[in-house]
Amino acid sequence: MKKLFLLVAIFLATLVVLTNAIAQPASTNSFAREEDVIYGRKFGTALTMDVFQPEKTNNGVGIIFVVSGGWFSAREAINMTFINPFIKRGYTVFAVVHGSQPKFKIPEIMNDMNRSVRFIRFNAKKFGVDASRLGVTGGSAGGHLSLILGTQGANGSTGASDPVDRESSAVQCVACFFPPTDFLNYGKPGEVALGENVLKAFSPAFGESPTNAEAKIEFGKKISPIYSITSNLPPTLIIHGDGDKLVPIQQAQTFVEAAKKVGANAELITKSGKGHGWKDTADDFESCADWFDAHLRGLKSGKK
Repeated sequence: MKKLFLLVAIFLATLVVLTNAIAQPASTNSFAREEDVIYGRKFGTALTMDVFQPEKTNNGVGIIFVVSGGWFSAREAINMTFINPFIKRGYTVFAVVHGSQPKFKIPEIMNDMNRSVRFIRFNAKKFGVDASRLGVTGGSAGGHLSLILGTQGANGSTGASDPVDRESSAVQCVACFFPPTDFLNYGKPGEVALGENVLKAFSPAFGESPTNAEAKIEFGKKISPIYSITSNLPPTLIIHGDGDKLVPIQQAQTFVEAAKKVGANAELITKSGKGHGWKDTADDFESCADWFDAHLRGLKSGKK
């Protein structure tokens, strides 16, 4: 029972990070919202997304919004305050809800996100978006999963019985907030955080960590985006506060450094004194929209 209360407390805390404890005003932008679109199923559970389509200014580009905090996900955490900056510029937004911990672990959640991209790409014409121009955004665990798609998105299986699974899960642009990127060097070299140390409260998301040292490293690399960086990394923006105690800014710094080292386009915006989420986070989604404008639409700064 005590463990259940702890998980509920963590869940509520992560929803605060996602919604930023601010009211969700009605959008002044005209859009259609399709709720609970099923993009997959597992163990009898439907995986869903809400789709937001601008009614007058659709620019033909899709943005995947990863609804996740602490690797919990809930439709109730979809926040219009964060989605509005994209809708007003004509983006179609796919607010993806994944299978939540503690029932589902990070590797399974990663699979959910890959499936969501494949589903969107397969149905791109129906949703009025270009299958070759998909971006992804999210914060905290949502940022981690955004980078997983940016680094590990891959071609589908040509022999899959489900045509959705034949599609690629690669995205063409990433803009995210305070993401964990390296669970084997968390905050400093050699600090392992596979559901331990500063991330101990989130241990259910990691499952039973391997006891064998070699297997543990392999697992850590599998779920850490930094180890999958290549020169093909899509343009990636990270926004991170240098006062973050839960996800040290070192996670963003080392990721961006590694990306630049192989010639990839990656940038870091540092928010001075900010912790894990801040009151005006919504304003910074405008910077994400600017990034998508530049790299998915080819617009110069200032043109929307």
